[in-house]
Amino acid sequence: MHSIGEMGRDSGLGVSALRFYDRAGVLPPARVDPATGYRWYAPEQLDEARLLARLRQAGMPLADIRLVLAAWSGGDTGLVPRLLDGHLRRLERELADARGALSAVRARLGHKERSMTTTTAPTTRLTVPAMELAAALDSVRFAVGTDPELPVLGGILFDVQGTDLHLVATDRYRMAVARASTAGHGGERVQLAVPAPLADAMRAVLTDDSPARLTVDGDRVELETHGRRVAGQGLGEEFPDYRRLTRLPEGRRIPLDVPALRKALGGQDGERCALVLTDTVTVADEASDAASDAGSGSGYGVDGDRVGVNPDFLLDALAVGDDMLLEYVGPKAPLVLLRSDTEDAFSLLMPCTLDA
Repeated sequence: MHSIGEMGRDSGLGVSALRFYDRAGVLPPARVDPATGYRWYAPEQLDEARLLARLRQAGMPLADIRLVLAAWSGGDTGLVPRLLDGHLRRLERELADARGALSAVRARLGHKERSMTTTTAPTTRLTVPAMELAAALDSVRFAVGTDPELPVLGGILFDVQGTDLHLVATDRYRMAVARASTAGHGGERVQLAVPAPLADAMRAVLTDDSPARLTVDGDRVELETHGRRVAGQGLGEEFPDYRRLTRLPEGRRIPLDVPALRKALGGQDGERCALVLTDTVTVADEASDAASDAGSGSGYGVDGDRVGVNPDFLLDALAVGDDMLLEYVGPKAPLVLLRSDTEDAFSLLMPCTLDA
C-alpha cells in the first residue's frame, strides 16, 4: 500500500490534489485507517493517479475523468478512446470560439488606434531625489516580466502624476508599485515603459542622495546625476492600467515574521506551497498536512485560511525589508504585501490553486 505522501510524489498530483479527488469521488483511497484517518492507496491505483494527472493537464472535466477511470479499471478500454475524442473535439470548438473572440477584439483595437489623433507630447523635465528613485527601482525590479510574447511587461513603467513618480512592474502573476517624490513638473500625466536593461543602468548611477534629473521626450528617456548620464528608448507600447488592477477591497492585515518566512520558504522545492493565515502567517509543513489528512477538516483551526503561493515569488516580495504586513482579501484575490512604514511601496501576488 502507498501512503498519500508516496502516492502524491510518485503520481505527480500532490497531497492536496489527492485529498480533493478523494472528496470529489474521483480517486478514493483503497483504505482509510479508522483510528488515524490516514489514507492508503493500492499499488494498482498509481497508474490511475498518473492517468488522472494527464487528463487534468489536458483540461478534461471531472465528470468525464470519472468515466475514463471507471472504464480503465473495469477493462472497458473501448469507451476511453471515444471519451478522449469527444474531449478533443470540445477543445477544438472552444479554440475556434476563442480565435473568433480575439479577432473581434483585435478589430476593435485597430479601429480605436485609427480613430485616435496623433499629438506630439511636450518634453517633460523633473528632478527626483536619487536615493528615493533607487529605492523605488529596487522595490519593483523583481516583478519585471520575461515573456517574449509580452515585451511591454519586460520593463518598468515610469508614471509621472503631478509631483509623484510611480514605478510599476508586473509579469501577470505579481505586480510591484513604488513611489518617489519629484519637483519641477506638475503638468499633465506622463507615462513611459522603460526596458529593464535601461532601468538597471539608471539604478547603477544612483549612488547618493543628490538630485537626479529625469527627462522624458516622446519615447526617449534620460537620467543625469553627478555628470553621469544614462539615456535610451522606451518600449514604445502602452503599459496596462495598473490602477484598475490595484483597486481591491480592504482586507485583513497580518504582521509578518519575515526572517522566519524566508527560512521556511527556502526549504520549499516545488512551484507552490500553502500559507496558513491566522493571526500570523506560516508555511504549511508535513506535520500540518498529516493533521489535515487525519480528518480534522482544514487542519488549521476554525479561524485559519489556507492559500497557495509560488514560494519563489513570495521570497522576491519579502526581499524589500523585514518589517512587512500581508493584507488578505480572500482566497482568490491577490495577496498584498506592504511595508509597515509606508503605503507608497507594495506588491500584489496572485494565489495558486492547491487542489488541482
